[in-house]
Amino acid sequence: MKLVFAGTPEVAVPALDALLASGRHEVAAVVTRPDAPAGRGRRLVASPVAERAEEAGIEVLKPARPRDPGFLERLTEIAPDCCPVVAYGALLPRAALDIPARGWVNLHFSLLPAWRGAAPVQHAIMAGDEITGAATFLIEEGLDSGPVYGTVTEEIRPTDTSGDLLTRLAFAGAGLLTATMDGIEDGTLKAVPQPADGVSLAPKVTVEDARVDWNTPALRVDRVVRGCTPAPGAWTTFRGERLKIVQAAPVPDVTGLAPGQLSAGKNTVYVGTGSYAVELLWVQAQGKKPMRAADWARGVRIGAGESVGA
Repeated sequence: MKLVFAGTPEVAVPALDALLASGRHEVAAVVTRPDAPAGRGRRLVASPVAERAEEAGIEVLKPARPRDPGFLERLTEIAPDCCPVVAYGALLPRAALDIPARGWVNLHFSLLPAWRGAAPVQHAIMAGDEITGAATFLIEEGLDSGPVYGTVTEEIRPTDTSGDLLTRLAFAGAGLLTATMDGIEDGTLKAVPQPADGVSLAPKVTVEDARVDWNTPALRVDRVVRGCTPAPGAWTTFRGERLKIVQAAPVPDVTGLAPGQLSAGKNTVYVGTGSYAVELLWVQAQGKKPMRAADWARGVRIGAGESVGA
């Protein structure tokens, strides 16, 4: 089939690479979000998908909005059979959905209908799920509600951050998306409607969502830290300033600390929760680089009874 691939962040690049390497389909163009400011200089930078497409010599389309007439006209001229999508980042209007003969097929990083929305991986970890996966589905105008072509499953490991899990799903999902394109092209794959039961939503995780509540149990604190790593980054406050928690771990045999209360030893920093303690392993103070929590504690000289999150 002739394809137009839509995607923006690094997590979409493995799927683009898989389609380029398949040898069966032609990636005629790529659709991605416009260049965005990045770094201290805030200079405009192309998306990872745009950079990869340019390396491969593929036409890159960067509409400000996918309803822009110029973009719709160019997409009509290309006349793709199908448009595979991975984390494009913009809602597609009906005018765009109607152009490819076989529709737009999205690779979504959950087992639909669970975790429909922008942040399925973060929410799966924060909810304590043990199994997740990826699904390919035909895009409709509803939120991730279209019929499903296929799925792959992935175990959520006890120490997985959302970054770890998303990386594995990106590569597993790349194979799934390529196989889905093959099945659509040869007519062996039919989309199956999602069940009405089991729907859950995964909206974007905000900075406020990533604030640690030390009154919750240690397992909940651990899930929030892992689910919000690397973005938006779990955090708390210490002496009135924000302290980012880069890595932590529950410690069931350390008890007796009040929620948020700090206990610093020579090489350990514990924080009380609503159950047992959590050990801070790596932290990042405001305006500083990430450092080992024990080094941070020595530098700030934690006093008796001091707390985080007050």
